Amino acid sequence: MSRITLKGRSDLPEALHPLWDKMETYGDFADQAGVMAHRLPIFEHTWRQLTALADEGVLSKRYLELAIVTVSLLNQCDYCVSHHTPKLAVQGISPEGAQRLLDYQDHPELDAVDKLVVEYAIAVTNNWSRTRDEIFERLKVHFDEGQIVELTWRTALCGAFNRFNDILQVEFAKPAPAPAEARKPSLVD
Repeated sequence: MSRITLKGRSDLPEALHPLWDKMETYGDFADQAGVMAHRLPIFEHTWRQLTALADEGVLSKRYLELAIVTVSLLNQCDYCVSHHTPKLAVQGISPEGAQRLLDYQDHPELDAVDKLVVEYAIAVTNNWSRTRDEIFERLKVHFDEGQIVELTWRTALCGAFNRFNDILQVEFAKPAPAPAEARKPSLVD
């Protein structure tokens, strides 16, 4: 059960109703948005940014979802894995393949650029202060600097969402199919 009650569209000032409606086109994140809505600047700035980035679409959804699911697997965030695995399936990665992204080097569903994105998401999450220039040289072969900035931002932001969702126990309608060894024990179990 979520530690914070959920707010809905009707709880927001009318001026933010269009943003709520736009947020709903982004995916099934009303529960997360409903928790964020307790602090209108958090709700407003987060969802304006995410929907604007989605509207611009300078980075493929496949690469974004690969990064998001990778970070969420690393941080063992059931909420984010649950919500982004179906988005990754639309991009051609099976649910089983999504669950094993951390074994990217021999992953049969990933091409070389996919593997680079997963490797980079791992670096942003676990090795940000020890990441060498070499990975950026490889990234620059496939992405322009704006795309690298967005990939980095979205990867780092996902880590923040993982923590937000887990500590507040934001609920989700469809639990993620995670293997037992990939799940962490809950502090409330």
